Amino acid sequence: MAAMKVETRQHGRERAERLMELLALEPVEENLFLGHNEARAPVRLFGGQVLSQSLRAATLTIDAASGLKPHSLHGYFMRAGDASRRVLYEVERIRDGRSFSTRRVVAIQNGEAIFNLDVSFHVDESGIEHADPIPNVPRPEDLEDDLTHVRRLVEAGVKDPRLSPFAGHARPFEMRSVFVPGSREWGQDRYWNPVWIRFLVPVDAADQGLTRCLLAYASDMGFVGTAAMPHQSEVPRAGLQMASLDHAIWFHRDPDVNEWILFHRTTTWADAARGLCHAQFFDRHGELLGSVTQEGLLRRDAALTA
Repeated sequence: MAAMKVETRQHGRERAERLMELLALEPVEENLFLGHNEARAPVRLFGGQVLSQSLRAATLTIDAASGLKPHSLHGYFMRAGDASRRVLYEVERIRDGRSFSTRRVVAIQNGEAIFNLDVSFHVDESGIEHADPIPNVPRPEDLEDDLTHVRRLVEAGVKDPRLSPFAGHARPFEMRSVFVPGSREWGQDRYWNPVWIRFLVPVDAADQGLTRCLLAYASDMGFVGTAAMPHQSEVPRAGLQMASLDHAIWFHRDPDVNEWILFHRTTTWADAARGLCHAQFFDRHGELLGSVTQEGLLRRDAALTA
């Protein structure tokens, strides 16, 4: 913790600009796309990057004039991706209809599948309505940027094994946690971990193909770690091996990532070295924008806890 380097908001803007470049996939031929990687060092790929690029590849095979937008997706992380190698995205056009279309995407490195995604697209239709209300949490204006809090901890020489090693890394989204990093409430065992997020460079909100890819990226940020939070007093974060296993998103309304969005993360179960997490996206007016569910690996690492 004492050696942690805390990045700045400018680093976050640079990552946001880089993410926009990453979503401009390179067409190889029909139904085949190549993607660059966020990290350039030989490290493990962030699952949110592969998820968002896979969704983007599927979206690029949909007629822009059709009015079809992704409304649900289900993916499986099968192998760890290597950031030193580009990713090939192969899209299968399962079905094209007037109201719904379906795509299947396989992300490939070194001739092997690292991720598989099924996506359903739907045109806007009217119907009966109901939705969960937004939880009673502080507004983003009443909270401080997470990086600011982490910098304060580092400058004070605070060492806390519960703090994520990525806490000092800027994201493409500004993040303001309801439970302030390093606070007494943050350190308690709990089942929910809400955070306000906002993309750090302007995006055309009318381009829902792109906007939903950006929200898909955000949906994997700190998600699997939520399943470890009821056990913070039992086992330090450094003593757990964590990885995303599968991921599902349902888009309910058009999101605008230029505005604050509440990423309301919760966990309902953990056992058998796995944990189940859920999340809801709300806009600042309380509209439910989307729902997310993920199961992740949550394994005690004997080498780390010894």
